[in-house]
Amino acid sequence: MTTTPPEEVGPTAALVEELGFGELWVAEDYFMYGGFAASAAALQATHRISVNLGLIAAVARHPAVSAMEIASLARTYPGRFVPGIGHGVPVWTDQMGITARSPLSALDECVSGIRKLLRGETLDDEGKQFTFRSVALAHPAPDDIPLLTGVVGPKSLELSGKIAEGTIVSVLAGPTYVRAALEHIRKGMRAANRTEHQVPVFALSSVAEDGAAAREAVRPALAMYLTALGPHNPLSGALGWNDKLKELIEGGVDELAKNMPDEWVEEMAIAGNPDEVTDKVRNLLDAGATSVVLAPVNPGGATDELKLVADKVLPRLS
Repeated sequence: MTTTPPEEVGPTAALVEELGFGELWVAEDYFMYGGFAASAAALQATHRISVNLGLIAAVARHPAVSAMEIASLARTYPGRFVPGIGHGVPVWTDQMGITARSPLSALDECVSGIRKLLRGETLDDEGKQFTFRSVALAHPAPDDIPLLTGVVGPKSLELSGKIAEGTIVSVLAGPTYVRAALEHIRKGMRAANRTEHQVPVFALSSVAEDGAAAREAVRPALAMYLTALGPHNPLSGALGWNDKLKELIEGGVDELAKNMPDEWVEEMAIAGNPDEVTDKVRNLLDAGATSVVLAPVNPGGATDELKLVADKVLPRLS
């Protein structure tokens, strides 16, 4: 969660590595902290763990600037940095006046441009969203850096299968949505003759010995994200919940948090006691996730939660 103060990113990353987690993800939720700066802080504070950025909005920076940032981190910390790129949450991109006229074109052009620049190519191109005029990186990076996208809609998922090495699945995604998303991703993979694809799934999390308290604690964060995504999003739509969501959103975030059905908490978050959390992680892995990324909703208790997960959940998943 990007509610973590930036000065705590490094120490938290060091703790995550020490506790034995498999990978670390930082985010760029506007307007919290910068994704590349946070990635650098996490990489500097760790030695072995993969640090992944999930994710930057394609339209927030020109692809040449993003490629420069990616190459700098990839060269400084070889094999440990994986970037993710998405459309951007419409509420945030609208605030900045940068929402793409054609989100699919913008993402395609962004990923393609970054990939070519990382390989050392010089670009001269005029796209629907981005222009390149004799652009080249002075310090390109190895061409084996995987580029992931973070998208939710069917057309975007299919595009991700075509152009990316993986798809970051958004918070609020339960097993039902993950299975549906993979159908679209695999369609794109077949069209591009791709055979491998990472599917890390983000999950709002709250873990405590008191499972009921943990589920209650995750409700405000769920309500915030549901409101930001709106009543037509594919994540809740895959479950047939958007009509009810539209009704509940009208009462505001606090009312949504209070009145959302318990079933929504069970499906769209990983919240509960260690046994319940272990089962929820397994359910996502069984649905096709290649990893499950826990995003604690309570920054003040995140350290204790990470220790609890490391002690009582990770051993059961190994």
